[in-house]
Amino acid sequence: MTTTKHTLVALVEDKPGVLNRVASLFRRRGFNIESIAVGHAEAPGISRMTIVVGGTSAAVEQVRKQLEKVVNVIKVTDITDEAIVARELALIKVRATPSTRSEIIQIVDIFRANIVDVATDSLTVEVTGDEEKIDSLLNLLRGFGIREAARTGRIAMARGTPGPLVVEEGQPAGGLGGQRSKTTPKP
Repeated sequence: MTTTKHTLVALVEDKPGVLNRVASLFRRRGFNIESIAVGHAEAPGISRMTIVVGGTSAAVEQVRKQLEKVVNVIKVTDITDEAIVARELALIKVRATPSTRSEIIQIVDIFRANIVDVATDSLTVEVTGDEEKIDSLLNLLRGFGIREAARTGRIAMARGTPGPLVVEEGQPAGGLGGQRSKTTPKP
């Protein structure tokens, strides 16, 4: 069986302990989480998790189903095979001398990145894009000396019309009062 990188997106109630329960499930099943990004969703009281994990399709599907049973998890979808928009943000602090500063700025401009901080001996670069774009910029800046780098991990959603993780308008964050179904959030 082939191990591939899967992107799971979960809608969860915005409550303490949810992230720990989700990460613990992956740990117990022996999965290494490549990246996990969590932030508020479009509906109040709900957060959106984007989890990137490697594994066979069957194993990841089993974990996805188990995730849906975790307390405070509303819905989980594997969007790996869908047409998606995926981005990552990185901050990169690179060593800069007066003689290398203009070359670094040119490279940053080519990648449509931004310089967000200037110090006497470094520049901090903000770049947004897919993982390959960020990896390419990091590789070019390594020659100057990277002092520090921070990456958010992938965030993603289905292209076009609302995807499978839309919270229905008028639906409270807590769900349907004990009812569960595949198309509507659970409590």
